[in-house]
Amino acid sequence: MNFNFKKSLGQNFLTDKNILERIVSSANIQGNSLVIEIGPGSGNLTRFIAKYAIHVLCYEIDTRLEEILDENLKDFQNITIIYDDFLKRDIKTDIEKFSFDNLYLVANLPYYITTPIIEKVIQSNLSFKKLTIMIQKEVGERFMALPKTKEYNSLTVYLNYYFDIKREFVVSRNAFIPKPNVDSIVISLIKKDNLLELNDINLFNKLLKDSFKYKRKTIKNNLKNYDLKTLEKILNKYNYSLASRAEEIPLEVFVELANNLKN
Repeated sequence: MNFNFKKSLGQNFLTDKNILERIVSSANIQGNSLVIEIGPGSGNLTRFIAKYAIHVLCYEIDTRLEEILDENLKDFQNITIIYDDFLKRDIKTDIEKFSFDNLYLVANLPYYITTPIIEKVIQSNLSFKKLTIMIQKEVGERFMALPKTKEYNSLTVYLNYYFDIKREFVVSRNAFIPKPNVDSIVISLIKKDNLLELNDINLFNKLLKDSFKYKRKTIKNNLKNYDLKTLEKILNKYNYSLASRAEEIPLEVFVELANNLKN
């Protein structure tokens, strides 16, 4: 392809048809569906999505791709492309004109804005049936990490509050043009039907960030500005202590800690 790839936009286009098909198969798009894709690039994945979805809504920030996408997707009548920054859009307004029963997100996400995109999806409060995303392998492993592992961090806990996260498969860096420096992984995120009761999501988020601020420090040291007596009581209930580190503590304990603190 005669195209000047922009590193600043994280442009690495996936060309392997077997992998593209496998991503869409993992998404398991069903029924009268609208699929959102972020960063369609040259439209390679979009073509596969459009075979299964009733509607496909793409967000592409790089207007230089308009001619390429028009050509590559000319055989499909069910694709709409918004040339704008997904992070600046009102998703609810954008999808109002579509009639659908199931909402999905399927995308090869730019590495540098993976987390902001997922946070925007969460904050939209839309009922996504499933998110199937390809992201940097190292980042994906953090999303799925278990307590007491080095990958486990505040983002792990935050995402696992909302989603059941499943590893689908690893994608070699050799499957992309241009070739990135790292391998990728495809994961699925399915919104949990019954979220743990949480009194204050902002306090929960702050607690997580502060708990993991200095990875090798104890809860007592990282949270010295919090009500340590209350924290200690909850931690002891689950056989942890103020001398424990954040990486040891599971999601449900963090939720209870947040629910017993006052903002």
